[in-house]
Amino acid sequence: MRTQQELRDQLRKIDRKGYKAYKVLEGEYDFGTYRLCIDHVQGDPFATPSRVRIVYFNRTTIPEEYINVRHRRIAVEDALLRRLHRSLRACSDGGRKGSGKSGLVTACRTGQEILERTAMHVEKDLIEARIEVGFPAFGRTIAADALADILFGLLPETVRRTFGGQRGREALSGDTERKSAHDAKSGKMAGPAKKGTLEEELYRAVCLADDQKYIRDELKRCGLIAFVADGSVLPRESGVSQRPLENAVVFESPGRLAVTMQLPHRGAMRGMGIRQGITVIAGGGFHGKSTLLKALERGVYNHIAGDGREFVITDESAFKLRAEEGRCIHETDISMFIRNLPTRADTERFSTENASGSTSQSANTVEALAAGSSVLLIDEDTSATNFMIRDERMAQLVSDEKEPITPFIRKVRSLYEKLGVSTVLVAGSSGDFLTVADTVLQMDCYTARDVTERAKELAADLIQEKAEKKEWLKKPVAKRRIEKVRVHGWDTVSLDRTEIDLRYLEQIVDESQTAALAYIMQYVLERMADGRKNASELAGEAARKLEKEGILSMTPKNYGAGPAAMVRKQEILACLCRYRLL
Repeated sequence: MRTQQELRDQLRKIDRKGYKAYKVLEGEYDFGTYRLCIDHVQGDPFATPSRVRIVYFNRTTIPEEYINVRHRRIAVEDALLRRLHRSLRACSDGGRKGSGKSGLVTACRTGQEILERTAMHVEKDLIEARIEVGFPAFGRTIAADALADILFGLLPETVRRTFGGQRGREALSGDTERKSAHDAKSGKMAGPAKKGTLEEELYRAVCLADDQKYIRDELKRCGLIAFVADGSVLPRESGVSQRPLENAVVFESPGRLAVTMQLPHRGAMRGMGIRQGITVIAGGGFHGKSTLLKALERGVYNHIAGDGREFVITDESAFKLRAEEGRCIHETDISMFIRNLPTRADTERFSTENASGSTSQSANTVEALAAGSSVLLIDEDTSATNFMIRDERMAQLVSDEKEPITPFIRKVRSLYEKLGVSTVLVAGSSGDFLTVADTVLQMDCYTARDVTERAKELAADLIQEKAEKKEWLKKPVAKRRIEKVRVHGWDTVSLDRTEIDLRYLEQIVDESQTAALAYIMQYVLERMADGRKNASELAGEAARKLEKEGILSMTPKNYGAGPAAMVRKQEILACLCRYRLL
């Protein structure tokens, strides 16, 4: 490991030389309280900024009990990453100086969700932060003094502001945990004595994570698939912002569906418990049906305090289904929904490069089942009508023998009774879904009303066909060498020259998750695929590795597609199945 002085000397030697001379700086440098690692130097001032790590020695900053439990560690890492962003903004004096991305210092952007990310990693004795630094240049000539200002000025001050702090005397265990519980009179949670400190920030993040984890565990114990706390703010600021809408109608549970949970820190919390089975969300247009469903689909992730949905918790395996015209399908068994095609295509091993609305939604459904999803989330507005339903008059006009599609409504009940797969469905126009529902909610001016009894009075009997568990994905995946992976925004992964369109995977909420899928695809195709395992088996193997070893285990050192964030088996399988060269 080299010293700070050696870094200064090297900078002086390469000053005013061609930009590629920056490459000699790659390596590790001792900065006392932390180690500076220059992992990858950009080849051009206009290229993706250089990859830099700060390895801070965590001797007193973070209590061990915050790190040795996974959900707490992720909360701590997320809080530190957000603190790093604030520190960079406070220390920066205007950003770019020179050509291209000169002087640009950034970290992985964060949204409202709390995700495990490669951008911040905490262990017992160290904290590792990954940032991007645009090495300065004028034209394509090295500006060493400008880089020295960053490496010896901006970064040390950022490290001090981000990681500086003292370990508190109290720990989240035993009597201390009880003392720190919810104050029923004030409605606030007590914290450490020092307000506004790193200690307090991490304490509150850990307490929130404990409460969210408790609710997730209670869902399984109580036979629920989701919980929406009273007082939650579900509407968002705008179509392009995930911040809560000001002055929105807050959520209140209908009486029959209300449950109360005794959270470890916040205390008693009342909210709506959505039970296993089939739940239909009805109501007029613009009354909040899709807003509630959107909150549920994002409830597979934890949210930060103040988001309004921090206590909207959904079964972690829940998957949002929709039609996706034009996607590819590889030897997938969609015969549960489609058979006897006029083209005589084998729907037990169905393949196409350009799926229709109904075939794409059929494939999306069986892929979700293959990924182990126990909850399906559906909005009729984004579904193929002929896949979802077939009314009585149409059935009389076109007999079942002439219609190759068995609509979802005929399978939804048996999916639950035979396979244990629940469904939450937004239906604003078709009353036929009321006949198969266990629970019916009506959204009225963003207020949820339980109208199950009234719906049952209106409903008629409907014949259900059986759903049987089977091996839906037939095609074995061959090993493939991938030379280069890239991402384009949050919705496209590129493997060499083949793009994978992810725009209809609505539960990808962060560009870092798209980057993770790029790295995972490369890892799976190069190291796990063997020509025998199918996509479902490979996705399961990858998900188990991520669960056991973390997202860093499948991320290359230079992370050229950007920082990565944790993804689920559902997204891994969906990405594999949309790869046209599978």
